[in-house]
Amino acid sequence: MPKSLLRSLALIAAGAAIPTVLLPVATNAVAADSGTTGSADTYRQLDQFMNVFQKVRADYVDKVDDKALIKGAINGMLESLDPHSSYLDARDFQQMKLTTEGNYGGLGLTVQMDDGAVKVVTPTEDTPAYRAGIKAGDYITRINGKLLYGGTLDDAVTDMRGAPGTKITLTIVRPGREKPFDVTLTRENIVLKPVKWEVRNGVGIININSFSKATGADTRAAIAAIQKQTGGRVAGYVIDLRSNPGGLLDQAIEVSDAFLDHGEIVSQRGRAKDDIERYYARPGDDTKGAPLIVLVDAGSASAAEIVAGALQDDRRAIVMGERSFGKGSVQTLLPLTDDTALRLTTARYYTPSGRSVQEGGIQPDIRVPQLSDPDYKDRPRFREDDLRRHLINEAKVDDSVIEADPKPDPRFAASADQLKKQGITDYQLDYAIKTLTRIAGTPPAPATRTAAR
Repeated sequence: MPKSLLRSLALIAAGAAIPTVLLPVATNAVAADSGTTGSADTYRQLDQFMNVFQKVRADYVDKVDDKALIKGAINGMLESLDPHSSYLDARDFQQMKLTTEGNYGGLGLTVQMDDGAVKVVTPTEDTPAYRAGIKAGDYITRINGKLLYGGTLDDAVTDMRGAPGTKITLTIVRPGREKPFDVTLTRENIVLKPVKWEVRNGVGIININSFSKATGADTRAAIAAIQKQTGGRVAGYVIDLRSNPGGLLDQAIEVSDAFLDHGEIVSQRGRAKDDIERYYARPGDDTKGAPLIVLVDAGSASAAEIVAGALQDDRRAIVMGERSFGKGSVQTLLPLTDDTALRLTTARYYTPSGRSVQEGGIQPDIRVPQLSDPDYKDRPRFREDDLRRHLINEAKVDDSVIEADPKPDPRFAASADQLKKQGITDYQLDYAIKTLTRIAGTPPAPATRTAAR
């Protein structure tokens, strides 16, 4: 299998599927398994499939389209595997290209089909969905009054996208609320900015929203800009990976490498015992060893978990927040024709210590609740292990008791209203900044702030 890294995928648009980390392969990269594919039983099963196909064409009550039948059969086969393997027809391929270009008319939502319903994985920051208050775990049941249940994710994607400036009304079902409610949004030209930075009280904050083709370079540029802004006197850095659905593997490696000067970053392992590839940091830490805190939450997935896991295992950063999403699989894009492809799960990835984050995610070193969110306690978390047919991790640790612990932690007793009166709108970020100022031995400064985006 070729090992060069694909530079074109970040499925984080309105209606895109859970993001993936992809590698390119040739069209003949999947070899037949001689133990099953060539057997007489397999050919009998294929004959059975053709018999069903012919009978549906001939006898179904309405005339059917051959392409639709074949696509349905392919999708059914892939859906029996795991939630991240899928077939991309011409329309899906075009949707993917629009998303990877990071410039399209839409809402800025990452969603996933969940038992026939469209479920929000995360809203992308600075998009109509984010500003409207749509949250991870919400269900979108109607678009402009049209019921979505039982439809396809592709149809929902198409309906949510549209010309910038046009309005759309989503009907939202939010666990914890008695009734559905409508949200009317105006579509915008979504231009994804993978990295933003600012300085607060001498702490550099690097907010990484996605892992597209420029994320690594933009992260290094943000570090340089923060050092220039502070005259080289940086108390530390907060790497904010919250609600980051992932993206390109090579960019996760490059971002990790910006904060490391040695050691393994990630490994990926396929079906065969010897199918292992490891990626290592190059000498040179752009931050010159400054203290680091990584913020994660239930929306931090895939490439974001690679970065958090690498910095945690190499003891380079303190990880704060909530347990991450738990997507530890690698998808390979297998071209079929000029405008169709197969996205197939071909490997799992592992952190430097050999941990698989599949299902279990990255556990924070310090669990910090988002107290500034009034819905925090009542809103359920949506993660990989909530998806049907997700890959099983036998080493997963069940922390449901910890997450549901009703006993209040005295450190985190403030209410959202109390924090609002103190001017704190993001408790997790505020806690991280204050922790870094204590580590650096500098008192918290007044509410001074400089930023560049």
